Amino acid sequence: MYLVEYIYVCSVKLKNIKTVMTVNYLAFAIPAFFIFVFIEFKIAQHQKRAKVFKYESTVANFSVGIAERLLNLFIAASFYQVYQWVYANYALFNISTAWYVWILLLLSTDLVWYWYHRLGHEINFLWAAHIVHHQSEEFNLSAAARITTIQAVFRNVFWCILPLIGFHPNMIIAILLAHGAYSFFTHTQLIGKIGWLENVLITPSLHGVHHASDEKYLDKNYGDVFVFWDKLFGTFQAEEEAPKYGLTHPIKSYSFLWQHFHYYLEIGEAYRRASGFKAKWNAVFGSPALMDQNIRPVLEKRYFQDKIAPASKPTFKIYLNLQLLLVVGLLTFATMYYQFLTGVNKAAILSFILITLVNIGALLEQRRWIYYLECFRLIVLFAFFFYQFNILELLIFPVVGLIILERVFSLNKLYKKYVFKYESNQINT
Repeated sequence: MYLVEYIYVCSVKLKNIKTVMTVNYLAFAIPAFFIFVFIEFKIAQHQKRAKVFKYESTVANFSVGIAERLLNLFIAASFYQVYQWVYANYALFNISTAWYVWILLLLSTDLVWYWYHRLGHEINFLWAAHIVHHQSEEFNLSAAARITTIQAVFRNVFWCILPLIGFHPNMIIAILLAHGAYSFFTHTQLIGKIGWLENVLITPSLHGVHHASDEKYLDKNYGDVFVFWDKLFGTFQAEEEAPKYGLTHPIKSYSFLWQHFHYYLEIGEAYRRASGFKAKWNAVFGSPALMDQNIRPVLEKRYFQDKIAPASKPTFKIYLNLQLLLVVGLLTFATMYYQFLTGVNKAAILSFILITLVNIGALLEQRRWIYYLECFRLIVLFAFFFYQFNILELLIFPVVGLIILERVFSLNKLYKKYVFKYESNQINT
């Protein structure tokens, strides 16, 4: 969620200017994101291109974006503070705020993005954070949500170059807001080539090439707003054949956790297998193109990610959609009232949303252990409310109650019968 991230950072700056602020109304950028995705979906239906969206992939995209936005609540304010610190203590030049400087800053921001983005594809430990953005085999606005908090931290480290040069942090935040908003709208197939603008801007067509797994399209079009960096550094590629989106070696999972951390496990396994300093160095800092492709299947089998997902439609969509609406509502609430929440409230919201996102991924994959995760989530919910009313010692009663209900009514079987199934009888372990 590029747009949401920068709107939030911008709101932090506004709160520094105006200390008395009732709520953060910019939290409404979160539901606005989903509204834009819904509009794109309805347009795709109208154009008879509904296959641009796949339910499971779209939900997985949302889950990644929700987690990033949630975790960034705890660190986004620090981005602006770091810019201020670098600018105040280490700025190399005292650059003015004249109107023409905004143009220079926009170009500089895009140039820094280009090299951050390119290195994110060329260095393993950076690719581990960025690979999540490329996992979706559908290319639509929901794919723009596939940003991890680790990736957000990395790119803000790169953007510290801007205050170091001497650009004022207020200007940087404003430019990043526009920069992020533009890149969100390049994640769509519903806009074709745009004439002469293809030679100036990174358009949806050009960014679609970047998300493609076709050999001729690999490692192309790193720019975010302007196309001339790719032409200057030899990474430009116009769209010719229709792209095939996703990774060259697709992951077989909708698991929230696996999508986030599988490549870190691959790096760790490559490092463990490597012999000698150079080989170990390359496992961490080498090119992803040189990663041993036999590692992932081994890890998939080790962590039970080698199952084929059911091809039929899930019958639990209503249940899953309600969970998704719940976490979006909680995230919006937490963003709006973050400054008023206690540490316990923040921890409770964080825990509940993350558990629910793991739950959603497990539902999509039909993992049998999800029933126990559901029970754990319910206990966490009870624990929070009992703590709020200072009766935490009574938590033993709902725990015992769940055990009794399981023994008497076989809740596990009922859960799998009415919630945990696809239209076909394909069930993963």
